[in-house]
Amino acid sequence: MIFVTVGTHEQQFDRLVEYMDGWAERHDEEVVIQTGFSHYKPRKANWKSIYPYRVMVEMIDSARIIITHGGPSSFILPLQIGKIPIVVPRNQRFKEHVNNHQIDFCREYKQRRDNIIVVENVNRLEETLESYDTIVGSMKRELKSNNEWFCKELEKLIDELVGLEK
Repeated sequence: MIFVTVGTHEQQFDRLVEYMDGWAERHDEEVVIQTGFSHYKPRKANWKSIYPYRVMVEMIDSARIIITHGGPSSFILPLQIGKIPIVVPRNQRFKEHVNNHQIDFCREYKQRRDNIIVVENVNRLEETLESYDTIVGSMKRELKSNNEWFCKELEKLIDELVGLEK
């Protein structure tokens, strides 16, 4: 099963929803799409506008491939489960977002972490889906947390501010 989520942003993401519905028509694999506020209603793929969080986690856990928009919380969740997501950032040119921050963020994140597959042009999804296993074979699956480092640095900063330097 391929699970697609476009998040809950109030603008449509018809470009991705329609493409993956067409993909579902041409392939013998279940496609489930969380369509958000998209106008396009899938004919072949299973879909709902919004799935409860618990259901999203279950779908991501059971999916062979996860495709998300470029919102960090949407692509971090698969990483936390140990899966490499395909990330299709929303594009202002198609009226999918107010600017192109998802494109910029995804490019930067990919360069730093190399644990997501960024596909900006949905017409490249076919080849990415076909070679998914090969692509992820050489990628990092872990999600490194900086929480411990952040907490130590914050503690040092607070100690300096209140005069408790060690």
